[in-house]
Amino acid sequence: MEEHSIIELYCLVDDFVKRFQEMSSSKKFEYTKQRIRKKVFRTSLSEVLTILLLFHRSDYRTFKHFYLTQVKINLKDLFPQLVGYSRFVQLTSEAFFPMFCFIKEHQGACQGPLFIDSTVLTACHVKRASSHKTFKEHAKWGKTTVGWFFGFKLHLVINTKAEIVAFKLTSGNVDDRKPVPEMLQGIQGKGFADRGYISEKLSNTLLKNGFQLFTKLKKNMKNKLISLVDKIMLRKRALIESVINLLKHSCQIEHHRHRSRWNFLSNLMAGVANYCLNPHKPRLFFSKQEIQQTLLLEYV
Repeated sequence: MEEHSIIELYCLVDDFVKRFQEMSSSKKFEYTKQRIRKKVFRTSLSEVLTILLLFHRSDYRTFKHFYLTQVKINLKDLFPQLVGYSRFVQLTSEAFFPMFCFIKEHQGACQGPLFIDSTVLTACHVKRASSHKTFKEHAKWGKTTVGWFFGFKLHLVINTKAEIVAFKLTSGNVDDRKPVPEMLQGIQGKGFADRGYISEKLSNTLLKNGFQLFTKLKKNMKNKLISLVDKIMLRKRALIESVINLLKHSCQIEHHRHRSRWNFLSNLMAGVANYCLNPHKPRLFFSKQEIQQTLLLEYV
């Protein structure tokens, strides 16, 4: 990690924190910290958010190893007021809502076609679900095409630039179609999803709000006439799969080492925020034949 890139990230986060604190002090929204502590921590909120984002940019797989070996040693000059690891974990639990607001400032615009999908965030291995305690009251059993899992679902809506437009976290037993109307509230246009979103009720609900949903058909369903452009865009739905792959592997939004639900949420928000700031997002690719076909339609 280069020093100038860390300073640039800190300045971006610090400007946001100043706006966040102004809005919080003016009571434009209610923000209550998870832990009430009279003594003020030395490490500021801007530093906490920056360190969390740096972890999701690094190659470290555990935050403890990253904090003790990278931040406390190599980045000590940039963060001179660091607290101990256990104290920093307490601050991490308080970073959930500020990081959520930070994502809202950097999420994508609702322009052009949208892609919709969900991914599984397991709380633990299925064989340890009965003895799992951290998310005992929140994580639920769910089933995908791969098999059963115990945990949560992250529902995503992205645009053609692979920018996250909306997202929602639910327990694992929630149907993929249930959060869609809420995520697409006030959005008009077209959306493309897989067969798991086939629902006449959902399509009619979205259509009333000016949003048209396209999905692939099952084998026992009759073919429906759609335009060639929409058919081509339906093939490009794999773009959101690439986004999910980056979130899980590069941004590390999923692991089984959480000991607090607030730390889990802070880690998830930091991973999503890091993706929003990533300048190298996946891109759509159109073949020459697809480009010629779509251009031909403009002159018909």
